[in-house]
Amino acid sequence: MEKVAIVGAGPGGIVAARFLQSQGFDPVLFEAHDRPGGQWCHDNPASGVWPMMRTNTARMVTRFSDLDYPAGVAMFPRNQDVGDYLDSYAELFGLNAKIRTGTRLKALEQMRGGWRLTIESGGETREETFPRVVIATGAYNRPGIPNEPGLDGFSGDLGAIHAFDYDTPDAYRGKRVLIAGGNISSLEIASDLAMLGAAHVATAMRRQRYVMPKLIAGTPVESYVFTRAAALFQETASSEEWAEQTKAFVLQYGGDPVWYGAPAADPDVRRAGTTGSQNFLNLVAEDRIRCHPWIASIEDRTVRFTDGSEDEFDGIIFGTGYRMNLPFLSQALCETLELTDKSITLANHTFHPDAPGLAFMGLWAQIGPYLPALELQARYLAYSWGSVVPAAEDATLRDACARARSERGKDRYRHIQTLRFARLAGCDPEGAVDAPTAAMLAANAVTALSFRLTGPDALPDAAAQLRAETLRYGRKDQNFA
Repeated sequence: MEKVAIVGAGPGGIVAARFLQSQGFDPVLFEAHDRPGGQWCHDNPASGVWPMMRTNTARMVTRFSDLDYPAGVAMFPRNQDVGDYLDSYAELFGLNAKIRTGTRLKALEQMRGGWRLTIESGGETREETFPRVVIATGAYNRPGIPNEPGLDGFSGDLGAIHAFDYDTPDAYRGKRVLIAGGNISSLEIASDLAMLGAAHVATAMRRQRYVMPKLIAGTPVESYVFTRAAALFQETASSEEWAEQTKAFVLQYGGDPVWYGAPAADPDVRRAGTTGSQNFLNLVAEDRIRCHPWIASIEDRTVRFTDGSEDEFDGIIFGTGYRMNLPFLSQALCETLELTDKSITLANHTFHPDAPGLAFMGLWAQIGPYLPALELQARYLAYSWGSVVPAAEDATLRDACARARSERGKDRYRHIQTLRFARLAGCDPEGAVDAPTAAMLAANAVTALSFRLTGPDALPDAAAQLRAETLRYGRKDQNFA
């Protein structure tokens, strides 16, 4: 069996190992922490998950297709539930015995016929060579804080941190807090603090986004917006058609932020962007969260905003994104992959024609849950190396790299990303299932399970499982009983 080094034992590394193993490879996982789980192991220094965090994605799209959560886990699981789930998934496929914990990759270099890894473990450094390597270290472990004027002199007693380092609301009880940023984590932290005892909570955003709730009449929002039909529409519609339909949907089910007392979003949803939070806008309407434009300057405890207003704060939490964190790549590899703080050039987010035997997992910006897309990327990777699907020709990979360059800075939608990987892996059920099943797929959330109906690794009970999930998590105005 050909060995494959997998760097990182979070969701991407674990699911890559599962499918590579099914193709006859022998995966060896290197994990810097003392146990697997990646971001979902909240005591991992490389994790930005806080102990009280719940997922902002429903459980049917926060799982892999081979294993469901145990009975009793909520529709939006606690982060500990996801961590336990990943551990159970690894155990199901005998992967825990293949994980070398407390082991960190220090350097990766290309050599004739393979790759040289410089590994640090137990205070000692050694070198190992592998014919193939998968980098699955994640995209959300190097926080970025903008250098706002006066930030270094902020004198609030809680200081200024990134959301990555937010741990508990306890320190903020009775305090005045500014959350800078408009992504999901920012809105969730602001909501937590407003409901859990902070004296004053405010936000600062460069632009007001449209905000969708996690649930619509008790149904996960993914069952409305991240469906197969929506993915196919977005692939073929013009940008204007998509924007018009998206805004109409947002206004119907989420509302205009102005209606709640938040700043006005750009009328063009493509410029405004969208985000999600179940409680944020309601808390704005209750005057439990105040909204400001972006920061102009900071002096002592006073923050001045671009509209001329100002306020005093004890702490600032920046939800301002992440930078690429691949410090172990050689200079030659960095140049080959055109690595920057915000981008990496890869064919289909996975391969590069000048780095044979090297693959990457999960290094793209995405709207929506990652686990389904990671599973389908893992299948594409494993099936390509295992010759289940034809290996892409050099020219095809270079064309895909050119597309990657043209799409830098764009967020991918989870349902579209998952569908694209499924096509590459040869397991998209389009045209291969009966009409009732096709109708059920079209009207419901794209999940990892929806790509186990046909093709390699099809599950005999996939349709029955999908029907049960549809009845539980699908729109109640649809009937697929």
